Amino acid sequence: MKTRARIATWQRLRQQPTWKLLAADNAPLIGALLQALLLDGERQLPASLLHERLARELDELRTHGHAAPRAAQAYVAEWLAAGWLERRFPAGASEEQYELTAPAIAALRFLGSLDASRSVATESRLALVIQQLVQLARQTDADPHSRLGELLAERERIDAQIAAVSEGRVDVLDDTRALERAREVIALADELAEDFRHVRDDFQQLDREFRERIIDDERQRGEMLEALFAGVDVIAESESGRSFDAFWRLLTDAEQSGQLEAAVDAVTSRPFARALDRRERSFLLHLTRTLLDRGGHVHDVLQHFARSLKGFVQSRAYLEQRRLHQLLKQAQAEALKLRDRVRSNQGIDYTLTLSSARLHSLSRWRLNDPRTGQVDGSIVRADGAAISLDSVGELVAQSEIDFRSLKQRVRALLAERAQCSVGAVLEHYPAEQGLGSVVGYVALGSRHGMLVADRHESVSWRGEDGRERRARIPLLYFLKEKRDELV
Repeated sequence: MKTRARIATWQRLRQQPTWKLLAADNAPLIGALLQALLLDGERQLPASLLHERLARELDELRTHGHAAPRAAQAYVAEWLAAGWLERRFPAGASEEQYELTAPAIAALRFLGSLDASRSVATESRLALVIQQLVQLARQTDADPHSRLGELLAERERIDAQIAAVSEGRVDVLDDTRALERAREVIALADELAEDFRHVRDDFQQLDREFRERIIDDERQRGEMLEALFAGVDVIAESESGRSFDAFWRLLTDAEQSGQLEAAVDAVTSRPFARALDRRERSFLLHLTRTLLDRGGHVHDVLQHFARSLKGFVQSRAYLEQRRLHQLLKQAQAEALKLRDRVRSNQGIDYTLTLSSARLHSLSRWRLNDPRTGQVDGSIVRADGAAISLDSVGELVAQSEIDFRSLKQRVRALLAERAQCSVGAVLEHYPAEQGLGSVVGYVALGSRHGMLVADRHESVSWRGEDGRERRARIPLLYFLKEKRDELV
């Protein structure tokens, strides 16, 4: 029976996102991308930034021979449908935010544990188990005599340690055991930081269950409604809420936080800490900040659910939901009465036109600014904009101009004639760099050509958008005798 029950349980788990990710044909590719994009660094990314970074990663993978035939948006949609990504629209955000789901994080952590080189049975892990069991036995013992005996024995141990330290005898862990314990603490703290994601999902599930209970309870004032109308924060008073509240109060306690930071500074300054890798040292140094940031996010979510649930009741929106639920139940009951008299394929001489809509993400919409459609109907002819020699140097400094190709074209034209102006060069060779070509020719002419004082010429060129542009520039001539200066 136990085997059959376990088989049934694992068959159910096989349909969960965690197992599906591990069993996917391209699991190495998916896992590596998800970890690089949403686990190792930032935990939340806006849709546009996620698509951009994923596209860059895919391009790099393709150059190294990895098969990644789909676009970034297609992969994101697939991972969202598979339950590996979660999409939210935070208040005040301009676009959707993506983050990993708890099952996806669990799968990535499991894959990471397979590659971790850690001893299975260590002295530090055994010491931690013994310490926690002894502390649990002591804190649950209601016998005053045994508690007093334990306290006296503890005082004797402390007195013995004080005497030893006073005599200059200090027991210090060797570097190997100290490093082992440090890594056990890091692993435990890392798991603790990841637990916040599960806690937030628990609160979300609680909020959904409480709303369902309010709707399913057909009494005018059920137990849940009575508590909410009395001002009770039912989410905070739940088992998960009380557990998180105790954790949050301990984490935000000034004394405890100070002790934690002092301990982290002391540990990272010890000689054995140099053997920790960069990720482990960084995690230790930012441990307090990490716990506060992730815990603070869960605390904000808890407050949001509490306010939302209270507003759901006080606005009496639950009455509409309850009425809709009752109508659906009545329709189902009537359908059950007819199941023995009406075949499933029997015609009923009624056509129901189903409405349909194509659903798209709001982030795909682009708002139209009506001002951009206003066109000035008046036409004013004007000469081309003038480009002065004084502004050429500044334009050259701000631009990336291919002078080499410009010099080659001027030299080619001077091979056929004794002199040529900038306009003549542009007539023979199109301005492939747009305005940059014009500015480049003027700069070359001012250095290697001849300037005709107080004279200008009008030049024209076609930009990258296909539109023709004109400008007035100083009249400059390139001379054949100076052709060698353009090498």
